[in-house]
Amino acid sequence: SHPMAGRERSGAGAADSDLFAGRPWVVVGQDSDPEAELIVRNLAVDVGATPVRMGAAEHDAAVAAVSHMPQLISSLVAARLEELGESALALSGQGLRDVTRIAASDPRLWSAIIVGNAGPVADLLRQISDDLSALIEGIEAAACEPDSTEYTAPGAAHAIAPGAVGAITDVMARGNAGRARIPGKHGGAPRRYAEVQVLVPDAAGELGRLFSDVGAAGVNIEDFSLEHSAGQSAGIALISVLPAAAQGLEEALDVKGWRVVAG
Repeated sequence: SHPMAGRERSGAGAADSDLFAGRPWVVVGQDSDPEAELIVRNLAVDVGATPVRMGAAEHDAAVAAVSHMPQLISSLVAARLEELGESALALSGQGLRDVTRIAASDPRLWSAIIVGNAGPVADLLRQISDDLSALIEGIEAAACEPDSTEYTAPGAAHAIAPGAVGAITDVMARGNAGRARIPGKHGGAPRRYAEVQVLVPDAAGELGRLFSDVGAAGVNIEDFSLEHSAGQSAGIALISVLPAAAQGLEEALDVKGWRVVAG
């Protein structure tokens, strides 16, 4: 069996009694004793997980796509930062932090995991390599254009290097489509949320006060993240809520003295 839960931190100090709560726990029961399978399913339920029965090959292909390949891609992106200058790193935003978060994982543990599922992972990496080759070829077309260094404002007509634009648009459009298929909250169908952005002082109790004021407004937080800028004593809280609740929440927080940032 395979519990689909984990963290980028390891060791007893990083233990979490709720690690498996609400998470899928794959049970591969091919040719197994039904009683043995029941024991494993009961273990999964006892720690709060949801048993999911799959075949061995189906499981291997699935975890390669949703777990093993993302880990390697995150590490590849983070590896490009090793020799980057401090002035460049100071420009880092939340996007870079999101992409590289799991790059802090244990290399020895992940080496064993990926070697154990080498075939499906290698197949996926070849597909990504093909996508990268097509993207590089398209972008290089722009580098070869004599006027390619000229700045083109966002939204303006782009007359040069149409191959580059097409290559970038293609990979991003397919990325949009794939991202939209990731299950939403509680494993249900993905939903679109409105994002309310609030400036939060970097001081004790401020996040707690913000959450309290959101609750007092009768709004449920569907998702949440906090962005920090280097050298700043404040962060921007990104509060995802149902679209119908966004305007009312912005008004309620404004009354409470919060600085709501226009999205």
